[in-house]
Amino acid sequence: MSEALAVKSLSLRIGETHILSGINLTLRAGEITGLVGRSGSGKSMTALGIMGLTPRSAVTSGEIILDGENLISLDEKAMCAIRGRKVAMIFQEPMTALNPLQPIGVQVAETFLTHSDISRADAIKKASETLTRVGMPPDEISPKRRPHELSGGQRQRVVIAIAIAMTPQILIADEPTTALDVTTQAEILDLLKTLATEDNIALLLITHDLAVVSSIADRVAVIKDGSIVANSPVEHFYKRDANEVAGEFLPARVKRHTSLRADKEIVLKVENIVCEYRQNHTLFAGSSSFTAVDNISFKIAKGENLGLVGESGCGKSTLAKAMLALHPLAKGQVTIDGKVFPAVSKKDMRRMRQKIQIVFQDPYSSFNPRQRIIDIVTEPLHLLDQPFSASEKLERAIALLNSVGLDDAAAAKHPHEFSGGQRQRIAIARALATEPSIIVLDEATSALDIAARNKVLDLLQSLSHERGVSFLFITHDLSVIRDITDRVMVMRNGKIVESGPTEDVFLNPAEPYTRTLIDAAPVIEWR
Repeated sequence: MSEALAVKSLSLRIGETHILSGINLTLRAGEITGLVGRSGSGKSMTALGIMGLTPRSAVTSGEIILDGENLISLDEKAMCAIRGRKVAMIFQEPMTALNPLQPIGVQVAETFLTHSDISRADAIKKASETLTRVGMPPDEISPKRRPHELSGGQRQRVVIAIAIAMTPQILIADEPTTALDVTTQAEILDLLKTLATEDNIALLLITHDLAVVSSIADRVAVIKDGSIVANSPVEHFYKRDANEVAGEFLPARVKRHTSLRADKEIVLKVENIVCEYRQNHTLFAGSSSFTAVDNISFKIAKGENLGLVGESGCGKSTLAKAMLALHPLAKGQVTIDGKVFPAVSKKDMRRMRQKIQIVFQDPYSSFNPRQRIIDIVTEPLHLLDQPFSASEKLERAIALLNSVGLDDAAAAKHPHEFSGGQRQRIAIARALATEPSIIVLDEATSALDIAARNKVLDLLQSLSHERGVSFLFITHDLSVIRDITDRVMVMRNGKIVESGPTEDVFLNPAEPYTRTLIDAAPVIEWR
């Protein structure tokens, strides 16, 4: 395979902090290279270095050679001509990568209009074809939809469509499957592999999931503390017990203590929740309705962990918003500690919101980018009755950040100074601020590496066991569901198709759909 891009002695520092130290990496046409590392190890910064998108304060040295040119030496105008045409990137957080005001078809078409001499009508046509290629045909998902009208997985597919539009030589995929369910993840990985093979694209797949890399990569490079510590063909890397580096990323099966008891008091009761959307068509065709959540009821006991799994777009996040009184079209009733939620008076509503918090799927879009982390983490404290001084807020923020594995210095920083996994931990810390009775976690561990994920799960389980906090885990990661939940519900097309004790559902699924989800979960293929 011919060399498509060579990274030579790439180093990067911001101020006195060294982020990357002598990175050497070769990408070959038609080859998939997996770049694996823990959260904050320098994976995404390596990608941004290749794209020429590093922070303005960053000092970069070394070489990034593409078609005989050193990309580091090029000015912004020259890089704009290369980005999207020769080198493209699938970003980790699709909601922040997309324009919330423009339809998705227009955003894909923009790539064609920027890098080719075609009409707008032709660009829109090509955009529809590209969206179809990533599993979003116009007859099912209109190109006129805007990002907020899509699920997390659908937004990720739009970002992939934008990246592959011009068939670039180099494609960088930064955690492209973290927001996707297991079946969609398998489809996306298969698509990326097909693109690399058929279009002779050099693909750099950045992830913390060894199982994902095992199923798709030709080579594996491991980055740690800003340096490449291992780089070998996949068949050598995945020799069982032959690679000590791999051990850091193995999802060791640990069944955490659960304490489900039938006599526990019910803290959350959801009854007959229905969420319908009106779909407007043409002047003559009129409109129709779409049911995203179809008559769902369940209960959560004090200290119980309930899992909710299902494919992207099945209605999981819509159900969560309805539970939190964040969905204006929701029907049905939610009861917290025996009281109807939402409450009638503002005072009662404020007190009830103390008891239920949420960790959103995309942490960066839920933060104010201008606020420091101390202000973000302590934001929910306004729900409490007592006032907090500045020193008390700082003390509370540091304690919360420490509890999710971040140091004291994080409190004074801003969201853009953290990796995706670190931002997810900050979101969890914010949800813990009011010491709620119920926390809804919408893909809360999807951006975390194995070590960080296990630490967060241990923390959440400790809160559940010691304080009686209840959790609703909304996720596509079946290993998380199996590790920590007492019961699990399987959702499909807005309905709960199966529910029961977690181990019973995993070992003896009653529905073929549940078996499909379990079988689609990626596993490490040892050579």
